Amino acid sequence: MTVMENLEMGAFIRRDNYKKDIEDVFKRFPRLLERKNQVAGTLSGGEQQMLAMGRALMSKPSLLMLDEPSMGLAPILVDQIFDIIKEFHASGTTILLVEQNAEKALAVADRAYVLESGRIALSGTGHELAESDKIKKAYLGG
Repeated sequence: MTVMENLEMGAFIRRDNYKKDIEDVFKRFPRLLERKNQVAGTLSGGEQQMLAMGRALMSKPSLLMLDEPSMGLAPILVDQIFDIIKEFHASGTTILLVEQNAEKALAVADRAYVLESGRIALSGTGHELAESDKIKKAYLGG
């Protein structure tokens, strides 16, 4: 499937005004517009991540679950992905984020949990955990 076909599939359950939504995805991810006729499996890792987010957003979800959205991305793309996460949160979309980049994750989190061996070791607001000496030492290089 091409990039365009993937985006159209994302809007499959809600066909209303999906063309405007595709335009919005292309504004957020201009690289996808350049690649709209390319087979999705041939995209770079960063482009595939952009496409996955774009496809998910086409369905206008009330909850967006993201698993390691920064994994393998160049720092500039990581910043872009987290800016977009902030935008979606500000627009009312609830986001469940699993992320290895603790600094970025805590900066956007209303609520955060630290898991150790499958159990909740710490919890609090993103700000509280970002300021925690234990978290700084273990996860933020401080």
